[in-house]
Amino acid sequence: MISDMVILFSAIAFIVAVTLGVSYAIYVIAFRPPRKREDDYMALPDGRQYEVYAEETARLCRVFAAIPYESVEITSVDGYRLFGRYYETRKGADLQIECHGYHGSPIRDFCGGNRIARESGYNTLVIEERGMLRSEGRAITFGVMERWDVKSWCEYAAARFGRDMRIVLSGISMGASAVLMASALELPENVVAVIADCPYTRPMDIIEKVGRDMHLPSAILSPFVKLAARLFGGFRIDGASCVDAVENTRLPILLIHGMDDLFVPYRMSVEIADANPRIRFSSFPGAGHGLSYMVDTPRYEKVVGQFLLDVGLGTPKSVD
Repeated sequence: MISDMVILFSAIAFIVAVTLGVSYAIYVIAFRPPRKREDDYMALPDGRQYEVYAEETARLCRVFAAIPYESVEITSVDGYRLFGRYYETRKGADLQIECHGYHGSPIRDFCGGNRIARESGYNTLVIEERGMLRSEGRAITFGVMERWDVKSWCEYAAARFGRDMRIVLSGISMGASAVLMASALELPENVVAVIADCPYTRPMDIIEKVGRDMHLPSAILSPFVKLAARLFGGFRIDGASCVDAVENTRLPILLIHGMDDLFVPYRMSVEIADANPRIRFSSFPGAGHGLSYMVDTPRYEKVVGQFLLDVGLGTPKSVD
C-alpha cells in the first residue's frame, strides 16, 4: 500500500515537473522579454522577401535614426516604466502614436510609416513596447496588456498636448493588433482613427500558426501556452481579440495587409475586416510581412493619405 502511494505521488510529481518545465520553456521562447535591449534597427528578418528591400530599408532607417527626439516616459496600469520617442514636426500639430511589432524596432518597423506621418505634418510618438528596449515588463503579451499601454499613452498625450489635438493610432504586426485591441477601450475622445498593418486576429491564433509551422499540434501546444502566459507571464493569452474589439469600436479603421505574408496570414485581416463592415481594407499583392510600404510605396502613401483625408485629417498624395 505504501509503495503504491509512493508510485502515485512520484508519478504526479513527475507530471507536474514536466508540465511546469514545458510551460516555462514556452514562456522563455514566446513571452520573456529579450535580453538584448538596444534598438538594432539594421537587423532584418531572414528571407528573400526582406533581402530584396534591404538597401532601401537601411537608407530609410538611417534617415529616421538621425532625427532628434524627446525621450518620454509613463507608468503602465500594472506599474512598469514605459518609454517612447516624441518627434515634433510642428507645435500644435495632430499626433500619430506608432506601435512596433514583436521583438521589433521602432525605427525599422516605422521607417516608412513615420516618414509618411512627418511629411504629412504630424507629430509622432513612437512607443517602445513593454519588455522591449528601455521599457520594463515581465512578458511580451501579444497585445493583451499592450492595448492598455496604448490607452495610457493616449491619456498621456491628451493631458500633455490638450484634447483639441487629434490622435491617430498606428501599428504594425503585434503593434497593429495592439492598437486594434485598444480601439474598443475607453480612449480619450480626441483619438479619432486607427491604421493597422498586418495584424493577427487573436494571440492564440498566431501562436498556434507558428506552432503548426514547427509541426506542433495545437491540441497539445495550447494548454501549455495558456499556462505559460498565466503562470510565468502574469496574463491571460486569450484575454483580448482584434475581432471582438473591432466589433465594438467607435473608431474608423484602415486595415493593410500584404497578400504574400508568410508570418501573419492574410486571411487573418480578412476575418478582422469581416467583423466590421466600416473597416477600410487595402490588400497589397506580392507583399510579405510588414512589406506593403516597400512593395508599392506610392500606393501605400495614397491609401493612408486618402483614409486620413476621409476621416477629416491629412492631405492625400497623388500617384502618377
